[in-house]
Amino acid sequence: MAERRRRGPPPAQDVLAAVDLGSNSFHMVVARFDHGQLTVIDRLREMVRLASGLNKDNRLSEASQARALATLRRFGERLRAMQAGRVRVVATSTLRRARSTGRFLQRAAKALGHQVEIISGIEEARLIYLGASHNLPRVDGPQIVVDIGGGSTEIIAGKGLEPITMESLHVGCVSLSAGGFPDGRLSARNFEKARLQVRLELEPVRSGFRKVEPAQVAGTSGSIRAAHAVLSALDRAPQGVTVDGLEHLIEEMISAGRIAELRLPELSGDRAEVFPGGVAILVEVMRALGLGRMTVADGALREGILYDMIGRLTDEDARVRTVRAMAARYHVDRPQAERVEATAMNLYAQARDDWDLENDHKLLLAWAARIHELGLDIAHSHYHRHGAYVLANADMPGFPREEQQVLACLVLAHRRKFERSAFSGLPLPWQRPALRLAILLRLAALIHRSRTGGTTPDLKLRVQGRTLRLQVPAAWLDSNPLTLADLERERDYLHEADYKLTIQRRAVP
Repeated sequence: MAERRRRGPPPAQDVLAAVDLGSNSFHMVVARFDHGQLTVIDRLREMVRLASGLNKDNRLSEASQARALATLRRFGERLRAMQAGRVRVVATSTLRRARSTGRFLQRAAKALGHQVEIISGIEEARLIYLGASHNLPRVDGPQIVVDIGGGSTEIIAGKGLEPITMESLHVGCVSLSAGGFPDGRLSARNFEKARLQVRLELEPVRSGFRKVEPAQVAGTSGSIRAAHAVLSALDRAPQGVTVDGLEHLIEEMISAGRIAELRLPELSGDRAEVFPGGVAILVEVMRALGLGRMTVADGALREGILYDMIGRLTDEDARVRTVRAMAARYHVDRPQAERVEATAMNLYAQARDDWDLENDHKLLLAWAARIHELGLDIAHSHYHRHGAYVLANADMPGFPREEQQVLACLVLAHRRKFERSAFSGLPLPWQRPALRLAILLRLAALIHRSRTGGTTPDLKLRVQGRTLRLQVPAAWLDSNPLTLADLERERDYLHEADYKLTIQRRAVP
């Protein structure tokens, strides 16, 4: 669960931190947000090689977990010393793939002092573009950003600060170096096999990036920085990385024969272990997309996280745009959604303190209300299930995986039989609050089931643990007998879920 955010506008000075748990390296950047400007005040980077710790069953080895936790304890110490007021921690490809990571994530959160969000490949791509585009020269026309991580490669086309086309490929420098060059052998045959694997990944997406001629092409990852540094030392990158330069690097590596024998200028020993895979990916990306030259961008995923946090603080939250776009795409009845949201917010305000609900919970409840009828655009029968399936599986920029799971669960549980088991698959910190948010959403949707724009009743809600007492104006209940019947049936549904709902008629003078 994201940390609790302070209400209201950000202060003139605020310390923010972003932690990126990558497949190859862990990064942390701490910055001061001062009168609208972001100034980096500290950076940390440690090579962890998390991806190399995945076995054939996609389980993390104890050794890789130990390396990661040791690094996170050091990061946590620095975060506490820097007194960062807002911190966001994201995990990428390896932890997306890894199985049975619940205990590791709990230990990671304890080491850092902050929860870890596992983000999708598309969300990773969005954040990478956000970080890069804020640090690139402004150009007229489209631009392409490429990031080669340890377990995945992100390619993004956009204009200005807005990404347009985003893809995340399931190939990275760690995974390709380990699988494509067994025992570190750098033969021509191994390079061709590795490059073929990259071409196969690129084939379904390449046409989407060749529709326009980019005015600027930039790379953001360690592999691309290393390639640029080596080519510059060899005087083969006067204006950036080129395909010819990369082909020269491949010939140099083939001549070396083994990774252990690589002696390229400006290439560290740690980077050398994953350099062949990184170069194989980069040269095929540039060939497939017809990219003539690539420069290096200063910003990447962690900077994107910082700018995204600033956006959330200044009413530019990407999640709001995503919810709005999904509501439009699936033709959600906006007036009905607004009625349900208003009532859900009213109930939330009355239950917040007794149920220990936070601002993050309020946001997800509001967004769930806005798109709770999303599935109606697919079919009326079981529309809550259709909507939940879409939300659980769609690319939703701005949403970490756990928030997306909660949103899908709220939509699934907003009507019909209330199954508590639906919440057991959520991360533990979300299970109880999500269940309670679902109850509030159910009541709000039920009150407006008639879909009329008439007067909303003045509801009074008191909660205590698993007990709810809902007072409804008697006159309104008399005018809406079907809603009264629905409320009585809801009482039975909640009883089956071990919650007690009491409906009281309230005389209004």
